[in-house]
Amino acid sequence: MLKRAISTFVLWFALVGLLWKFGRPAAVLLTTVMAVLTQYEFYGMLARMGHRPFRRLGMLLGAAMLLGSYAQRTIAPDFPISGPGLMASLMALAVIACCIRILYERNPEQRVDTLASTLFGIAYVPFMFHFLIEIFFLNKAAPNQGLMLVVWLVVVVKFCDTGALLVGTAIGRHKMSPTISPKKSWEGLVGGVAVASLAGALLVCFFGPRNLYPANFTVLRSAVAAVPIALIGVVSDLVESMIKRSADIKDSGKSVPGIGGAFDLTDSIILTAPAAYILFAYLLR
Repeated sequence: MLKRAISTFVLWFALVGLLWKFGRPAAVLLTTVMAVLTQYEFYGMLARMGHRPFRRLGMLLGAAMLLGSYAQRTIAPDFPISGPGLMASLMALAVIACCIRILYERNPEQRVDTLASTLFGIAYVPFMFHFLIEIFFLNKAAPNQGLMLVVWLVVVVKFCDTGALLVGTAIGRHKMSPTISPKKSWEGLVGGVAVASLAGALLVCFFGPRNLYPANFTVLRSAVAAVPIALIGVVSDLVESMIKRSADIKDSGKSVPGIGGAFDLTDSIILTAPAAYILFAYLLR
């Protein structure tokens, strides 16, 4: 477990370095790649449960949604639909495309299952991931601030994981969810949230004076905001554990050496990305 946590941190900080060097284009490309890999593994787990999603169609639509959102902002900024409204429209088009596709595929008794599982994969992974792109563009005048807000999000959820692991291993006595993740404890949860709050505050304390965070995203605000984000991250992690248990697998894949699959790496980001976007949009207005 500790080795897995260290590997996760090393990989995430390497990715943060790439984002810092190459900016928004690299951030959007990386977000799209991770979303597609996660979606691929998610569809694989659904298949192990007996469902039959359209993997290639779902992944293609998911990637098109993410890249389309970025293209609108950079190539056609005057397009009448933008931001979350554009993504909602792209999601609607994805539903239409899947409904048309399902008319000509699979046995009649499997069509509804295939349609539902395909759309669930699109809504659960790329649609949720697109909120990272929304955060990248929260401050058009200072693009690095959007990138650093995503860094803050990643630091908070990953330090929560590590803090929960260390505290839970040391003093964990009361199981939080024994049927889903037996190693998680309530003591570990409290410790993880505390560590996440401290990490988020320190990040803003260090980089805030360098104008890398909005002026109204103070150290105190970052510490308080980290609490709900960390808690949602724990829920997001538990959901992935529940899915893996239903699929009867330990890791979602083998695409990330030392960790498992892409889903194992991004699990806590899926639910926290939209939550963080809503929180930032409210706090930083």
